[in-house]
Amino acid sequence: MRRADRLFQIVQYLRGGRLLTAQMLAERLEVTKRTVYRDVADLVGSGVPIEGEAGVGYVMRAGYDLPPLMFNSEEIVALVAGARMIRAWGGASMAAAAEEALVKIEAVLPDEARAKAAAVPVHAFTMHNMTDEIRARIDRIEAAADGRIRLELDYADQHGATSLRIIRPLGLWFWGKVWTVVGWCELRDDFRMFRLDRIKGMQEIGPFKVEKGRSLRDFYATVDRGAPR
Repeated sequence: MRRADRLFQIVQYLRGGRLLTAQMLAERLEVTKRTVYRDVADLVGSGVPIEGEAGVGYVMRAGYDLPPLMFNSEEIVALVAGARMIRAWGGASMAAAAEEALVKIEAVLPDEARAKAAAVPVHAFTMHNMTDEIRARIDRIEAAADGRIRLELDYADQHGATSLRIIRPLGLWFWGKVWTVVGWCELRDDFRMFRLDRIKGMQEIGPFKVEKGRSLRDFYATVDRGAPR
């Protein structure tokens, strides 16, 4: 766990108003008591109203809210709108993470900013073609791109003709109606984009290494030259 995440968790635990010892916090965070002592001291030094001491326990004064992470109104709108869109149009895991992100954003905002987040007028609704199968496919391809796993696709073109493609997935793009995956196609020996709703079957077939001329940066270079496919 990153230290920033650990400090956030300590504040969340102590906001409950119940006295917690360093040992209790250490067990929950899976760190040593010495680490808890140091983290609490740093939080107190930064102005978080934690009361207590080592050997007794810690509690936070009621009414404390975490700072709004320096989010201005426009940033709050962007975060909430983006999370709502992913919740509606992303993969199953993405949608669940977006829902959790909305909960966490609301939890860390003070009352005024929380009201602003709740009033964001941008909404997103699931499209009729966003099936469970497509959602699962988005997650699988995202994981493959992140883990650099080659994919074998049973793919149908716009005329319905099918072909077997082996690709090195580099990323996912959403075009408002459809998702596409961009990757290095081993059949065409070039970059290609594939619509997720035209993939009839897919399986992982082993790792790949990013090679010069076949990376996402190289793909962007072809786009800059006006040559995307």
